[in-house]
Amino acid sequence: MDLKKASILVLDDDQDLLTAARILLKSKVRKISVAHNPENLLATLAKEDIDLVLLDMNYKSTINTGNEGLFWLSQVKNKYPHIRVIMITAYAAVDLAVKSLKQGAADFIVKPWQNEQLIETLENALVEKKEFTVSTSSKAVHDDGIIGRSSIMADLQHKINKVAPTEANILILGENGTGKDLIAHAIHSRSLRSKSPYVKVDVGALTESLFESELFGYKKGAFTDAREDRKGRFENADKGTLFLDEIGNISLHQQSKLLSVLQNREVIPLGSSQPVPVDIRLLTATNVSLKSLSDESRFRKDLIYRINTVEIQVPPLRDRGDDVLLLAEHFLAFYSKKYNKLIEVIESDGLRKLTDYHFPGNVRELQYSIERAVIMSEERTLKANDILFSPIEQVEDLHPLDATPPNPRNLEELERKAIKSAIDRYNGNISKAAKELGLTRAALYRRLEKYDI
Repeated sequence: MDLKKASILVLDDDQDLLTAARILLKSKVRKISVAHNPENLLATLAKEDIDLVLLDMNYKSTINTGNEGLFWLSQVKNKYPHIRVIMITAYAAVDLAVKSLKQGAADFIVKPWQNEQLIETLENALVEKKEFTVSTSSKAVHDDGIIGRSSIMADLQHKINKVAPTEANILILGENGTGKDLIAHAIHSRSLRSKSPYVKVDVGALTESLFESELFGYKKGAFTDAREDRKGRFENADKGTLFLDEIGNISLHQQSKLLSVLQNREVIPLGSSQPVPVDIRLLTATNVSLKSLSDESRFRKDLIYRINTVEIQVPPLRDRGDDVLLLAEHFLAFYSKKYNKLIEVIESDGLRKLTDYHFPGNVRELQYSIERAVIMSEERTLKANDILFSPIEQVEDLHPLDATPPNPRNLEELERKAIKSAIDRYNGNISKAAKELGLTRAALYRRLEKYDI
């Protein structure tokens, strides 16, 4: 980046130094801002588009670590890794400045500085900033919406890139809320069928009577309400990708019907005897483990081999390290814009709360928590007290694995109360209640029927 196009913030508690920096840089940069209180640093970065920070090593502030500059450097690099930081230090503290380079600073400059040396240091740091931004953004956010730079997500991205261009049927495994549908869509968008239809079906929510008509279609008069011919999802996905979600929840009878179609590559609509050829690439997903699917009393092995040319395991959020904070920032920006809020920062206590939590509801629970916090907050930042986790996940996670097995009836009653409370809170609005509980509408309907609510 050219220095003329850069926005620079200088942070020092020496007013004379701030004045000198403003005079020197005013004509050389796009914008120069100065501040003397480091405790306003993160709020300033949230409000202003800053490319580079000149940061003093020591302040007379409430943060008394002995080397406050290193503390504030870590805060900036954690929250805004794309912003370059140059440390300002006295000659006697050069050893601390060198330490700051190991912790992410772009460079350091000793005061009183030579003006030419300062300009050269700024220009060098901004050249490096351009390279840094390109490399980190490509790792953190992909075009198809997958967010994460953890090593486990890098492995997942590599596997997606390997299998997407093939015609292999893919089984996507993972806990509820991990984003299996996002992975399925990414596979389609990176495949050779990306310009053709992508059709998603939640087969776990289809009743026995709807399964065939939804997937295979029907002819006029095939049953009472069949007033016209209708194509099924297989035909709608012809030449493209068909994604069957919750595949582990379909009955053995439904599995038999599905297997026949996959073997013959043709469907017979209800009310017809004429087979219709279909050309689809099949993706499936389930939260059921592969070991459980191998139980033939529950799932046909011949169908597993058909749908599982390659399996992809989507990691739970608790295994993804700092991806939690990347995702939290993404959801904060999205929901702040959606609800017209000026919230751009999660304070340090909120960040700690997020990283300390194990997220049994995975990315879906994190999304719910940030959306709720944005809606309820009346401040310009989110604090730990603003962030509440999904009550339905607390119900499911009341007992650790090594504890005495809980009474199933007690757990069911807790779940029933949580569901009823959400339904009452939203005056019977199923969509809103399902979103709060971290469930799909179909899953919530099944629970309503189960508990006779």
